[in-house]
Amino acid sequence: MQRRHVFPLIAFGLLDPELTRATPSATSKVPHVPALWLANAYRPNVALTDYWASEKYDGIRGYWNGHQLLTRKGKALSPPDWFVKDWPAAPLEGELWAGRGQFEAAASILQQKNASDTAWRTLRFMVFDAPGHAGTFSERIHAYEDTVRLLAQPWVHAVAQWQLKSQTELDTRLAALTQAGAEGVMLHLAQAHYKAGRSNDQLKVKPQDDAEAKVVGHVGGHSKYAQSTGALWVETPQGQRFKLGTGLRDDVRRTPPALGEWVTYTYRGLTNKGTPRFASYLRTQPDIER
Repeated sequence: MQRRHVFPLIAFGLLDPELTRATPSATSKVPHVPALWLANAYRPNVALTDYWASEKYDGIRGYWNGHQLLTRKGKALSPPDWFVKDWPAAPLEGELWAGRGQFEAAASILQQKNASDTAWRTLRFMVFDAPGHAGTFSERIHAYEDTVRLLAQPWVHAVAQWQLKSQTELDTRLAALTQAGAEGVMLHLAQAHYKAGRSNDQLKVKPQDDAEAKVVGHVGGHSKYAQSTGALWVETPQGQRFKLGTGLRDDVRRTPPALGEWVTYTYRGLTNKGTPRFASYLRTQPDIER
């Protein structure tokens, strides 16, 4: 029988039994959608000394429920047996990451049901939380670090956390990381317990805001784009519609995302009408994130 590490999460009586019981079994045909702790966008005037900070990794969010590796939407991934060998019966959360600037490479591998071992060896599971742990985020850091150390698998990494003293330090860190190709910085409230949904207990800090919208129409192009797509009509989850043309690469214009697909775009604040200002296409969401 495959061995599962359940310590250090329960060694100190800190594994929440309710979260463990809610975990779907290995034989479940339809995995449950994980109730994830989600981030709001960072805004100034936050008490930064109350938070831990870490790099924001540009990959696919992965949730290990103790039996299966799932996406944030609850879709079961198909890692090789060796990739999840000896992983704990307690939940772990992290980013399946192929390196800075390699989001598409990671998504391509994870969308395949039979990706090669060689492909999976290019991925790392960057663990940033232990959702089943009943303690504060500061306590959960120690728990996931201990678990990763016990696993001793070179493709499983504990995300480093540091504490900030000022806005200047955050700005300096953010500039250095993004210049090196990172997506941004994550902030986690030190005293926060894990809870589902969005709150200011977790914040994402990026040079530009980003959001998601559903494609509801295509606009024909002009001049050199006369035979391709000029822009996309998209709709936000709040029902706001706008055209998205900036940032579309030539390959996207030739084969645009279909109606009903979701895209991620960047923007800089909102207009008086509530539409994103300077919206720019970033990427189409892969199937595993929908």
